[in-house]
Amino acid sequence: MVGVSLSSCGRVDQATPYTLHAQAARRALADAGLDRALVDGFASAGTGTLAPVEVADYLGLRPTWVDSTSVGGSTWEVMAAHAADAIAAGHANAVLLAYGSTARADVRAGRRTGTLSFGARGPLQFEVPYGHTLIAKYAMAARRHMIEHGTTIEQLAEVAVQARANAALNPEAMFRDPITVDDVLSGPLIADPFTKLHCCIRSDGGAAVLLAAEEYVRDCRTAPVWILGTGEHVSHAAMSEWPDFTVSPAAVSGRLAFERAGVRPEEVDFAEIYDAFTYMTLVTLEDLGFCGKGEGGAFVEKGRLRVEAGNCR
Repeated sequence: MVGVSLSSCGRVDQATPYTLHAQAARRALADAGLDRALVDGFASAGTGTLAPVEVADYLGLRPTWVDSTSVGGSTWEVMAAHAADAIAAGHANAVLLAYGSTARADVRAGRRTGTLSFGARGPLQFEVPYGHTLIAKYAMAARRHMIEHGTTIEQLAEVAVQARANAALNPEAMFRDPITVDDVLSGPLIADPFTKLHCCIRSDGGAAVLLAAEEYVRDCRTAPVWILGTGEHVSHAAMSEWPDFTVSPAAVSGRLAFERAGVRPEEVDFAEIYDAFTYMTLVTLEDLGFCGKGEGGAFVEKGRLRVEAGNCR
């Protein structure tokens, strides 16, 4: 990885998803110091109306390698893994991964746009009449973890509190004011046991990452970040097909990534965990091996997720 950047983020009312893709892409190329003409690979999420062929056209790219996937929050890790494989195989020299979304602005403006859906089509349609949409699925899984392992709602709330504390250090963050456990618990109930602050927010923004073959590293402005190992795993979409609500797909993908990288969880000083819902963070920490199964609540309640607490070397 030789370049990375964000577009305008948070509240961006006067922009299109294409604009945010372009902002992020230009900034990532500038960060790397590489010319756009070198980019021969492109990947984007491709959900809704923004297929990779359209975005690449908008960016003025004519890639000979392209990728797209719709696996939710792990989309970008999956596409980075595919890009690294393509470069290693000699199918591409420089791959740009890009994303742009006006999800928040679309809701505020009353616009209906094509988005990734995990709740209303195919086999999933049989769960929707019972209120089983995306948030409800994670809420039910969280409740199962609480029943089986004694995880408390206060421990789950700590994930939100510490994430907000970290956001206060980031000028790009949409919400930076501190919150308390009581703030989380007293919020409006969305899907038991989740209140509003247990759930992800809708925001606008984009990001881009540039991966390049080793021969280009010497021409880049910054030191590269080497990809040591990756793993991916598709477990389920329908709740009825989830064998154990307390185990996430990260239990498989994480094991594969660590094995391929030759790294053990205890050797990791810094980890970035997807946190759309508080339970996701907790169960992913367990499944990646940073703590034992059922120990996620105790792991997070002591401030282990705070950047400023000196938890990272």
